[in-house]
Amino acid sequence: MGKLDMKFLRNNIRSVFGLLNKLQPVWWFVLRLWIAKVFFFSGLTKIEDFDVTLFLFENEYAVPFFSAYFAAVSATFFELLMPVFIVLGFATRFAVLPLIVMTAVIQFTYKEHVEHLYWVILLSGLLVHGAGKLSVDYLLSRKYKK
Repeated sequence: MGKLDMKFLRNNIRSVFGLLNKLQPVWWFVLRLWIAKVFFFSGLTKIEDFDVTLFLFENEYAVPFFSAYFAAVSATFFELLMPVFIVLGFATRFAVLPLIVMTAVIQFTYKEHVEHLYWVILLSGLLVHGAGKLSVDYLLSRKYKK
């Protein structure tokens, strides 16, 4: 390759990476929407018929350390509230923690599914990276950084 070809290649690579960098906030927002939907719909299922939810926590799910009632109520609470925080990008790192713990409990005490690993990977990305620029967290950090 000649000098001109290398310059052309470098400029195109920079352009692609520049575009990807600009799309990064959109990526984090879409990821937040997707993972929030998974947990929020699960929470809606639980409140649809809470008697069935209690029955399942008493007889089907082997939740360690907690009573079935406490586990059902707390799982429902976290599955309905934390996704709202995640979508808004408000206290995102805090909001993903209970969902990671819940996913781990499900994976190790009830059913092993590869989806749980995907969820934990996505939630961990939010834990490490944060919600991104399209979030309340970002707006608050800019406001109070000054």
